[in-house]
Amino acid sequence: MNYDAILYVSFGGPEGRDDVMPYLENVVRGRPFTPERLHEVAHHYEQFGGVSPINQQNREVITALEKELDIHRIWMPVYFGNRNWHPLLADTMREMAANGVKRALAFVTSAFSCYSGCRQYRENIEAARTAAGDAAPVVDKLRVFYNHPRFVEANAARVRDAAASLPDSGASETCLVFTAHSIPLAMARGSRYETQLHDACGFVAGAAEMSNWRLAYQSRSGSPKHPWLEPDVCDVIRALAASGVQRLILSPIGFVTDHMEVIYDLDTEARAVANEAGVEMVRAGTAGTHPAYISMIRELIEERLKKSVRRRALGGRGPSHDVCPAGCCAYEPVKRSAPLV
Repeated sequence: MNYDAILYVSFGGPEGRDDVMPYLENVVRGRPFTPERLHEVAHHYEQFGGVSPINQQNREVITALEKELDIHRIWMPVYFGNRNWHPLLADTMREMAANGVKRALAFVTSAFSCYSGCRQYRENIEAARTAAGDAAPVVDKLRVFYNHPRFVEANAARVRDAAASLPDSGASETCLVFTAHSIPLAMARGSRYETQLHDACGFVAGAAEMSNWRLAYQSRSGSPKHPWLEPDVCDVIRALAASGVQRLILSPIGFVTDHMEVIYDLDTEARAVANEAGVEMVRAGTAGTHPAYISMIRELIEERLKKSVRRRALGGRGPSHDVCPAGCCAYEPVKRSAPLV
């Protein structure tokens, strides 16, 4: 395939107090969230001036990626489009069409497969193409990358940095807790989300030389009537404290850049639980602009540009597919219950 642009696709987030409620209304449109729940989540943003870190961090990733592509003589513009806030995908697609882009590769900021992390983004891209009209470019999504060695390398480096910040740090005495966004069990059953998470956690823990690790979930937002993935990270922290663990590292492996779910649910709520339980806690950084992660994005692009490029993946499952099969990450009850990020 001949491609003439890269489309960097993410979730989006507010960048001021006036953005918060319109942004949240975009997120929950068509879903039965109560005004009370929306105002509760809005309060999280208000504690940080209404600004989520995600958009600025994504801009920094894009700047680093542009430099990486230039070094490797891949001369294609990188466009930025979000699901829920500016720059919105439909506006970005119109810009691409106006600039004459015919075919683009989309990098989606989700390492794992599930409806909200993969299929919904593909649906968002197609809706944006429709909104942009007949001149909209064809867009092909890059594969999910949970087991790419450079994704693992970047996260392991963040874990090692966090471990080094602990006084008298020793891997054998510290518990590593990976976190990812909880999703409804009905959504999880239609995807490989849990399997991929467990694989990635094992790869990162091994690379960081930390054998004492577990996976927890965070940021549940749905109705209590519908079961979601557990255990919750705060419950895990309490249980670890009760078992005698005194130090832990939280690694938000389910997030590639900081979201409100990282800086509030982990840095604020989870930290308060750890302090109350008498556990010393540090939070590892997200992959973000780590050079290994930026190189991974470039490698994923090269895979689609050159058949000779090796598709790298750790473990026995191999690299994920480029073209999602029919029914992949299907989730019928999406209008009833879905993550509020």
